[in-house]
Amino acid sequence: MADTVQSVQADAAKGRVDPGVVDLGAGRSGGVTWGDLLRALVDDKVVLAAVCFILLVVGSATFASFVSPHDPYAQSIRTRMKPPMTPAAQEGAPPYILGTDQLGRDVLARLIYGARISLVVGVATALFSGTVGVTLGLIAGFYRGRVDDLIMRLVDLQMSLPGLLLALFVLYALGPGFQNLILVMIITRWMVYARITRGMMLSLRERPFVEAARALGCSDRRLILLHMLPNLCSPIIVLATLEVATMMLALAALDFLGMGIQPPESSWGLMLAQGRESITTAWWLVTFPGLAIMLTALSFNVLATWVRVVTDPVSSWRWVRRGAARAAA
Repeated sequence: MADTVQSVQADAAKGRVDPGVVDLGAGRSGGVTWGDLLRALVDDKVVLAAVCFILLVVGSATFASFVSPHDPYAQSIRTRMKPPMTPAAQEGAPPYILGTDQLGRDVLARLIYGARISLVVGVATALFSGTVGVTLGLIAGFYRGRVDDLIMRLVDLQMSLPGLLLALFVLYALGPGFQNLILVMIITRWMVYARITRGMMLSLRERPFVEAARALGCSDRRLILLHMLPNLCSPIIVLATLEVATMMLALAALDFLGMGIQPPESSWGLMLAQGRESITTAWWLVTFPGLAIMLTALSFNVLATWVRVVTDPVSSWRWVRRGAARAAA
């Protein structure tokens, strides 16, 4: 190792660079800046549309009480099953832009309030399951041995079980509810993070910089948290972004089966379940919730692909330079 370090230092002093080493700052001081990323984002119209849609959903869910045209819980038999753009029964009230459901409730208002639950469950599940899975993956990949065998056999056992069936079993035992839904999602998805983190740790633990840190006397905790974990952030962020969409789809499936969010609360999957019996007479009851689920999941998948590219040290420069060239042209 000492010979290697001396060789690298000598090459650096003479101005020679190892061709296997990528200089991210070459030709530009400070590396990729936020302005570069913003320019690349604006240049890609598909990613920009996906980000705008996600911001629209997040903003509507956050300020639902201000942007909702009607009370999502207000019922009126006189206005039940009305098609989109039907005038409201109250004088001066905005029309029912997306129609009403079987109890006369505004579909748009229920979509806006349902976005709250879908986003909170998706983000909270990705955060907590990621924390559990990454922690166990770091331990398994770094220490190996019996700890690795125990964690990986648990991962293999749980991945052999159908996730939806396991979620239904747990919800049947605990009962449907918001907290139980998040707990079920964590139980069924933590092993994805653990397996990916463990695989990357097995590769990182053999790298020269890890051996150098060990030689300098770094403790295991410092070595994992300060030297190895930062190298895993890019794939973990990409996986977490994908998992948000996956969890939203899983929540919609559980709601559709009646084991998720319960009435009178609103969620997109529950709206699909309640409108499926009227699909031939009131198409808007299933069309708009279905579009909300599809477009949100698609937007998160597109965003995850873009995040993977811009967080990669090599491909990010190609992406940014392409955007800069188009902007200059």
